[in-house]
Amino acid sequence: MTEDWIEPDWPAPPRVRGLVTTRHGGVSTGPYASMNLGLHVGDSVADVRRNRALLRKCLPDEPAWLDQVHGVAVADADRIGILARADASVARRRGAVCAVMTADCLPVLFCNDEGSVVAAAHAGWRGLAAGVLDATLARMDVPAATVMAWLGPAIGPAAFEVGDEVRAAFLATDPATAIAFRRAGGAGKWTADLFLLARLRLAALGVSRAYGGGLCTYAERERFFSYRREGITGRFVSMVWLAP
Repeated sequence: MTEDWIEPDWPAPPRVRGLVTTRHGGVSTGPYASMNLGLHVGDSVADVRRNRALLRKCLPDEPAWLDQVHGVAVADADRIGILARADASVARRRGAVCAVMTADCLPVLFCNDEGSVVAAAHAGWRGLAAGVLDATLARMDVPAATVMAWLGPAIGPAAFEVGDEVRAAFLATDPATAIAFRRAGGAGKWTADLFLLARLRLAALGVSRAYGGGLCTYAERERFFSYRREGITGRFVSMVWLAP
């Protein structure tokens, strides 16, 4: 683990472990420098595989990599043997690593108080609006009051400009989300607070303990990849697992 990587700051049970990589500690070059973990972004496959091998040394098992499509499908990280098309995963087996890749979207990690189940969700605005957090919590299958969440690095509200259609997608299901949007420059333009949108959705689901939030991928150029800032860029990964 490099000194720059992040461990979630939440009061999880001791058996629950989490880790977020940054853009440091790998071998990729150019716009992917240096710890790009995404095979789908145009980087050298050999470099990505070497980066994944470096990451694997810090983990109890290979992460349950997902083919993320901004949807609400939730995979079983205990049983993944091939790439699963999903945007979240849940694990109950010790050592099984739930993982999501991002470069502006919001990674959300979950655990319960007993430390018997963990989950990770990829929550961009489409996933949030469609209910990826709802689906993840449902697959955890424990009372919401026993669950805590941690919000990882994502594009911050000062940088995340969206159109009317994004705001409308949230207000259609929850008018209270209006507080997460502020008028931006031109007509029909808003800034959106992904962290607040996630907190509001979690609270509505009965998850009152949401930690983290506030690390902006767009603003912290030296630390995080950002698709909106750079277009061609790498991906970092947020993970959670139960210690063996």
